[in-house]
Amino acid sequence: MPRLYPEALAFCVAWAALAVAGFALADWRVGALLSVGLFMVIMPASALILSRTSNVALERAVRWAILAVATLALLSLVDLNR
Repeated sequence: MPRLYPEALAFCVAWAALAVAGFALADWRVGALLSVGLFMVIMPASALILSRTSNVALERAVRWAILAVATLALLSLVDLNR
């Protein structure tokens, strides 16, 4: 069985929690956008950074930053709608 990486697991849990929060706080479309839309942003960004620089720490920081910006966008959207 492959080794389980805690940072990768924490990222996946945070991403899923953000998608569920989008569904619960806004709409099912927001939850779907946060799960699928972030996939279409994070994966190419990670691949581009790793292929150009091979810097895993930079890729990790960019990945978490994208998730943080998406969280702030969700909180702003919820605040505007209430």
